[in-house]
Amino acid sequence: MTRILKVPCYDPPVELSVNLPELVSDTEEEILRLVSDHDVPTAGLYAMCRYHLGLDGSGSSGKRMRPLLGLLSYASIAGDHRAALPGAAAVELGHNFSLVHDDIEDGDTERRHRPTLWALHGIPQAINAGDLLFTLSRKALHRLTDLGFSDTKVLRLMRLHDNTCLALCEGQYLDIWASELAEPMSVELYFDMIGRKTAALIAASVEAGAVLATDDEAVIDRYRAFGWALGVAFQLNDDLLGIWGEQAATGKEPTDVARHKMTLPVIYAFEQAGPADRLSLESVWRTEQPDGGQVARAVALIERLGGRKYTRDQAREYRDRALAELDAAGVVDASALDALRAIMVDVIKA
Repeated sequence: MTRILKVPCYDPPVELSVNLPELVSDTEEEILRLVSDHDVPTAGLYAMCRYHLGLDGSGSSGKRMRPLLGLLSYASIAGDHRAALPGAAAVELGHNFSLVHDDIEDGDTERRHRPTLWALHGIPQAINAGDLLFTLSRKALHRLTDLGFSDTKVLRLMRLHDNTCLALCEGQYLDIWASELAEPMSVELYFDMIGRKTAALIAASVEAGAVLATDDEAVIDRYRAFGWALGVAFQLNDDLLGIWGEQAATGKEPTDVARHKMTLPVIYAFEQAGPADRLSLESVWRTEQPDGGQVARAVALIERLGGRKYTRDQAREYRDRALAELDAAGVVDASALDALRAIMVDVIKA
């Protein structure tokens, strides 16, 4: 009998006949198969990975949204989620290898209210731990063979995994390259960048679940399109929260303007600004540590120039596109489908 429970970590709670805590717990058990201590000399390396993943009890592990999406995609087509756990583990490990490296490249000393890996152990060891997480993300897929999936399916998932990691690296290159330019990147290039950095991984999570569940290429295509549109909407929603989010609701202070982050509302405002407004924005971006008044004036100017409205409209458009793709897929398990819809509507609040 299916249990009815409230979805953890999402607000407001939604009644669903699917056990999301079980899916998260099963994913973490699958990951722990790979990051548990292997031998005494290298135990510290695996402890670093468990710390970063939030699996050592020292802090938050995050919502595990990407593996959840993959497991629910599989379950919405094939039922029981457990056969797809190696794919979910691979996705989460792959996501986290990129986070370890991003923290180093961005100079971030804190993630989820804890010191980042490089801040604790230094850059060389953190790079090595990130490399290990990448390697383990591929190794996670090997267990699919033990679970009875064909070599063809396993190789297809490995190809999907590698192409996704390639897109992540390309997106990170664009992000770093653009941050070194005197002028903001274009809106068009920004969408290209987030397509590689954010949407590609979420699309791969969903596609992996569909590939394991069915041989119907039309269904797989719908799921891939759903994941892609969801990934873009997710990033645009995050862009809005980074400027206008409430700390009590998001758990983090909206500091994107103070930190000079070039997100879509800012880029759009720069494109729309006349000479005087552009100079005002540039003055904030040239100030190493703008004060509260400067930040508030910049945020008001971004809103007046349409950055908030444009980003919200785009987020809603991609969210609606994702919902339409999901509805058109023709899946079997209604409870898993409802869970996908509920997570999407609740996470994307734009």
